[in-house]
Amino acid sequence: MRGFCFNNPVRRFLLNLAGMLVLALLITLLFFDGYDEGFREFAISYGWAVAICVTQWAGHSYIYGLLDRRYSWRDHQVKRAIFGSLAIIGYSVFAYLVVQIIMFWLVLGRLPENPFYWALRTSYIAILISFVVSLIFVAIGFFRNWKESLLEAERFKAEMLMYKYESLQNQINPHFLFNSFNVLSDLIYADQKKAVDFIRQLSQLFRYVLDSRDRELVTIQEELEFLKAYSYLLQTRFEEKLTIRQEFEAKEHEMIVPMTLQLLIENCVKHNEISELQPLTVQIARNGEYLKVENNLQLKSAGPDSRKTGLSNIRQQFRYFTNKEIVITESDRSFSVEVPVIKLGEQ
Repeated sequence: MRGFCFNNPVRRFLLNLAGMLVLALLITLLFFDGYDEGFREFAISYGWAVAICVTQWAGHSYIYGLLDRRYSWRDHQVKRAIFGSLAIIGYSVFAYLVVQIIMFWLVLGRLPENPFYWALRTSYIAILISFVVSLIFVAIGFFRNWKESLLEAERFKAEMLMYKYESLQNQINPHFLFNSFNVLSDLIYADQKKAVDFIRQLSQLFRYVLDSRDRELVTIQEELEFLKAYSYLLQTRFEEKLTIRQEFEAKEHEMIVPMTLQLLIENCVKHNEISELQPLTVQIARNGEYLKVENNLQLKSAGPDSRKTGLSNIRQQFRYFTNKEIVITESDRSFSVEVPVIKLGEQ
């Protein structure tokens, strides 16, 4: 399909020219009398039809360009249909009558005897022409939007797969496994009951990661249940040096991109110092239609640069489901990320 591209100016001009010439030939054959009486008569009739087509086609192109910038088919179908129909019909009738009068005078050297009656009698031709031209433009616009939608869907799938892959990679990377098994090995000797609980939470974490890999959205309640397992593992590892607080209750039918909160907490742990002298506190709270993850700021040396990729990936995922942007706030003492709550029927 590479050769059939509407974004190439030369190809677009050639397609428009071919369309106008073909439509002018059809108008000549259907609506003009005497075109078959000789070459001169055919040339006059065809030239007259070309003048009609050029004004119609150029006007429709301009109108559709304005409508595309103001009301896209994807977001404003009803407004686009109403305004488009009224604008096209109004322009078509006006432009057709102006061309008819000018061509009548140029070819015959005079104006029609009764211009008003003659205009009413022939205006149905303008409506018919506008219908044909509109149909062509709608077909072109539909094909273009359909193609863009396919490309956007494929791009989203690729981004979602990459996001889920990175989320899964965060859970099974060597550092995570090394730290988890180190903690587990200490627990086996020190507290076997706690070691069993640790294994159970680790199993629950991996089960959620695998179960959610084919889902675009999960309920916030599901995400919070997963977060309990993840928080348990972190707090078992860091003990009193890390505090994770959840300060809200999930509501029904509220959704979120899987593992968003986990990745935000992972960022907090990865990019901040955590020690007895510098304990880290992470708070998860609701702020209106957003969920807010905030931590006291005590960055490691590589913190600010390396966390940008993760936040960028989260931003890209949420843009597919909502127009609300994630909000990042940083001060001397704290860092917070707010992600929008996605409600069923909103996306």
